[in-house]
Amino acid sequence: MKRSLLMVLCLSVVSAFASIYDIDEFTAKDAGVPDDYIVAEFGGELKVAPADEVSSLQSGRLVVRQKFEDPFGESETSYQLYQGGKGDLSSMTPMTAEGVDYSKLVNAKLYTRRGAAADKDVEKVYFDGKAVYAPGLSTAVVYIDGKAVELKGEAPAAAEEEEEESVAAAPAVPSSQAEECDEYDPDCEDDDDEDYSKYKTSAPVEDDRDYAASAAASDVGDRFGIADEVRFWTAVGLSALAVTAAVVGIMQHSKANEAKDAYDNLSGLNSQILSACHDPGEANPAKCEEIMASQVRQEAWTLRDLQRRMEEDKKTQDSYTSARNIWFGVSAAAIAGAVVLFVW
Repeated sequence: MKRSLLMVLCLSVVSAFASIYDIDEFTAKDAGVPDDYIVAEFGGELKVAPADEVSSLQSGRLVVRQKFEDPFGESETSYQLYQGGKGDLSSMTPMTAEGVDYSKLVNAKLYTRRGAAADKDVEKVYFDGKAVYAPGLSTAVVYIDGKAVELKGEAPAAAEEEEEESVAAAPAVPSSQAEECDEYDPDCEDDDDEDYSKYKTSAPVEDDRDYAASAAASDVGDRFGIADEVRFWTAVGLSALAVTAAVVGIMQHSKANEAKDAYDNLSGLNSQILSACHDPGEANPAKCEEIMASQVRQEAWTLRDLQRRMEEDKKTQDSYTSARNIWFGVSAAAIAGAVVLFVW
């Protein structure tokens, strides 16, 4: 029972922190504004779209998820889904995640890299029922059930077609049709004799050091991203540890109270016996035995047995009290560490 309770508490903590990468509900009241990618059809504004209809959009339709964030922090960040006609998406890359339910992507915040802070998600994300789009991104990261998932995309089809057309529009000139130069014509020069020195550029030539610097900069960015994700999951683990330590500390405190009650009961009985036996006016060993038998109800006990039992109860109380303090200290340290990592 206690193990089940601890597991439930730990899982609830993990799920609570994992949900910061999800959008629970779409509550923004702002009007939807069309742009180059999504076109309004009625009254110059976009209409609100239900979340459960995004994955079944008709051809030619598009949904944009808009993030509304108060720059002054006076109100909470909110989100809303707006529906309209599909505009020009040729400049954006369609991104997909293999094996992920498309409907889950609607509620998952989109990030440019792994390890980004939970509130640094992309402000505008577009959905056409098959892929996900974001201006300037060809890859992105979402968190599905607390696990990082990468969205991958290919170059826009329109750009590929334009490149193919440009290549096709410039056919090679057959060598038989190439212009032949007369050796006496000063205006005609062979390509082999042309002076290319005038085409020299002042731009520096890249060498191995340039590539090394570029690789180092990229590696630093990747390490910072990984470090952010490591900090987040470390904070989640510390939070779970804090809850577990607090529960164990409470259990140790309960045991310490039980040992204290037992010690207090025996201590009162011991004081009563000693008071009766050492009273100058009523000193009587038989009376001590009578009180011992009537209160303890163990005729085989002696006064020394009672005092030994008191010592054991005291040691037990001190042991549970020390364990309680240690577990509460661990819980406090874990909470402090988790707060620092989440705020960092």
